[in-house]
Amino acid sequence: MPFTYDYPRLALTVDAVVFRKNEGNNEVLLIRRKFYPFEGMWALPGGFVDMEETVEEAVVRELEEETGLKDVKLEQLYVFSTIGRDPRGRTVSVTFTGITDMLNSKLYHGDDAADASWFPLDKIPQLAFDHIEAVEMARKRIGF
Repeated sequence: MPFTYDYPRLALTVDAVVFRKNEGNNEVLLIRRKFYPFEGMWALPGGFVDMEETVEEAVVRELEEETGLKDVKLEQLYVFSTIGRDPRGRTVSVTFTGITDMLNSKLYHGDDAADASWFPLDKIPQLAFDHIEAVEMARKRIGF
């Protein structure tokens, strides 16, 4: 059934804040963006929610497509909805967080990620969008 609206609609995205412990150090998973906006900058794995999926399905799909990670238990962290957070237009992100172990942390980059890497929490580079806020919020939630 087609939808028609006489007013603008927002875009819905998901992001994943995934942590791991590596020899006593806590690390966060980031991807290097391949495309506009923020091309070349580090960001959280994530992307747009497709019309036929839930936000829970979308975050699992995006995490696997961009980093290769599967089977990470994710829980909803927060909804980021600040106006202007994405230069492409009005975008709201449902952000999830989780922890994986060393056995489930081998990465490859794919889809619209130019790279994927683990970063120590004390060496996080400048992040795209408002993703540093999500990382800090998730750290507090998980206790890292």
